[in-house]
This record gives sequence, C-alpha cells and structure tokens, in this order.
Amino acid sequence: MFESIIDTRRPFIKDYTLNEKIRVPEVRLIGDDGNQLGVVKIEEAKRLAEEKGLDLLLVSKEAKPPVCRIVEFGQYRHEQQKKEKKAKKGVRNYVLKELKMSPKISDHDYTVRVNLGRKFLTKGFNVKLTIFFKGREAAHPELGQTLLTRYLEDMKEFCSTNGDISRTRRMITAIITPSKGQ
Repeated sequence: MFESIIDTRRPFIKDYTLNEKIRVPEVRLIGDDGNQLGVVKIEEAKRLAEEKGLDLLLVSKEAKPPVCRIVEFGQYRHEQQKKEKKAKKGVRNYVLKELKMSPKISDHDYTVRVNLGRKFLTKGFNVKLTIFFKGREAAHPELGQTLLTRYLEDMKEFCSTNGDISRTRRMITAIITPSKGQ
C-alpha cells in the first residue's frame, strides 16, 4: 500500500494523500466502480479499501465533507500522467522571431530581412518586425510606415497581420503570423 507519494520525476504533479495520511473524521466516498457510497466515517472507508486490496485517495480536500475515492493508485497515477501528456500534446509552443530595421536600411540588408522573414514564416514561426528610429529619424515616422507597408507587401503571400501594429516615438512594431496555407 502507498502512503503519501510525490512524483519526483515531474515536480509539477501534485502531492497525493493516501490511506493513513487522510486526517478527517468523515468523507464522501466514491467506490472503485465510480458509484457514490455516500458519507461514511474514515475508518469505514479505509476498511472498505483494504478489503478490496486497493488504496483510499483524497480527491478533493476543499469539499465539505472531503471526497475520497477507492483506487488502485499505480493505475490511477498512470492514467493521470497519460491525460497530462495528451493535454500537452495539443498545445503548440509560441515562438516569436524578431527582425529589426531602421528607415535608412540598405537594399541588400532589406532583402536579407525579407528572406529571413520568409524562412521563419514557412517554418511556422511568428515574426516580430521592429522598425526603430535613431536621433532625428523620429521626426519622420512616415518613413518607417512606408518601410513597414513595403515589407508587408513583399511578404503578403507568406503572412497575415492581425492589426498588431504598435507605434511609439522611437519604434514601430508589427506581429506577423504565417498565413493559413503554410
């Protein structure tokens, strides 16, 4: 029988309270078949679990009275780990690549930024395009806006913008996402 288990391989999995570690006078008991057995004294719940050769697991300690379940703990933990793994599988990591430019960028450097942007977008990454103004360039934000429009026009077959363009005194930033066809 297990007492109190902390999974050391995965520190984010919660601490399970089992059998003798449960310290409440009575609990709402759920049987091993999933049926509710009602509110019983803790000694009775432990006896029922022991008769079946299973463990008593504290499922919800915040409930009034706390909820316990009769389970085979090893199998229960395995199923919980499988659920977590499946939930993680559906979540895709959000990767943001940043490209920086100035309004005075040379044609070659601009071409390099366009090619990098295409490469990132075809791999499925999001791109943060930052146009920064140095010194007196900040007095002419229309140059940065023109550069941004030109860049988006060159990238239109690979990307879509969701209107995520922000402007400050020294910077214009745009978040560019891959188009659905990619």
